[in-house]
Amino acid sequence: MKYVDEFRDPEKAKILVSEINAIAEKMSVGRTRPIRIMEVCGGHTHSIFRYGIENILPETIELIHGPGCPVCVLPMGRVDDCVSVAERPEVIFTTFGDAMRVPGSKKSLLTAKADGADVRMVYSPMDALSLARKNPDREVVFFGLGFETTMPSTALTVLQAEAEGITNFSLFCNHITIIPTVKAVLDSPDMQLDGFLGPGHVSMVIGNAPYEFIATHYDKPVVVAGFEPLDILQSLWMVLKQLDEGVAKIENQYNRIVPEDGNDVALEAIGKVFRLREFFEWRGLGSIDHSGVQLTDEYAAYDAEIKFDVKSVTVADPKSCQCGEVLKGVIKPWDCKVFGKACTPETPLGALMVSSEGACAAYYQYGDKKNINVDVEIVEEAIA
Repeated sequence: MKYVDEFRDPEKAKILVSEINAIAEKMSVGRTRPIRIMEVCGGHTHSIFRYGIENILPETIELIHGPGCPVCVLPMGRVDDCVSVAERPEVIFTTFGDAMRVPGSKKSLLTAKADGADVRMVYSPMDALSLARKNPDREVVFFGLGFETTMPSTALTVLQAEAEGITNFSLFCNHITIIPTVKAVLDSPDMQLDGFLGPGHVSMVIGNAPYEFIATHYDKPVVVAGFEPLDILQSLWMVLKQLDEGVAKIENQYNRIVPEDGNDVALEAIGKVFRLREFFEWRGLGSIDHSGVQLTDEYAAYDAEIKFDVKSVTVADPKSCQCGEVLKGVIKPWDCKVFGKACTPETPLGALMVSSEGACAAYYQYGDKKNINVDVEIVEEAIA
């Protein structure tokens, strides 16, 4: 690859779409119901809508937007925990920008900042550590968030803090893991899937082997995909080809970035600093066993949950918000009664409308607004 335009070539896209149509047309499953393929990663959802990929696919293919947006699955109670820590007078609370507006039960981090809390947006956990160096009389907390993609940088920052003997730095850890999440989706009784586009950035860290159970035990093909239009189209073609041939295996379309066995340095740092939680709560998906991580006992001094005695409250989502059904692919965003009305990127009710990787945000920005279905009573209830 020399230029990104190579992966946005319209002529090559036409060829791939033609091949996709040819395979889909002869598949018997497409005659009785849609061929349902889930893109796990929110980055794929965003690309699919940005480039209009869903609109050029045959009607027999239905793309299901999965739970691979870490901001979107952050439960409301954890946001409340963030706010409670951020509002402590001795704390500088640091976070990535896309987590600032995720609504809690009473306020978001952005609202807490407006109310006087010292909440600062950073671009990496190392920025937070730098703040700790410059402010030795303050407690600097970093909001650790994301799948295995962002875990290594957080882990390496904790190791750096230990090496420098910095004691006024801690981590409010909300990192989550992709494999138990996909398994929970597959085990959902109301979910019918034929194949997956695997997450490219997560796979860059963990490699391809962890997905083998999807092919072996669930008989579903997985193609780890890149994020450009031709990446996604080629990956869809590869999934369809497996389905047509009656096989299920793990393929790596994104092999220019994703190593087969993952990144050893990243995995070593993760393994040293983090251990699996027994369970972790997800917005819309409930509690999933071993789906989150926390700091090991060796690094407990850097655990904000221990340092500030975080209570880990559980708060139900608003009744009008249907993020859970969207995350599981049961409904499309515009099937939600408040989508585009009471719930917009400016006034989000659910996290899926906040993050740029959220399915609702992608539908709102790039989707067909004519499909919005509005129930006035529910809108009024949500606003109230």
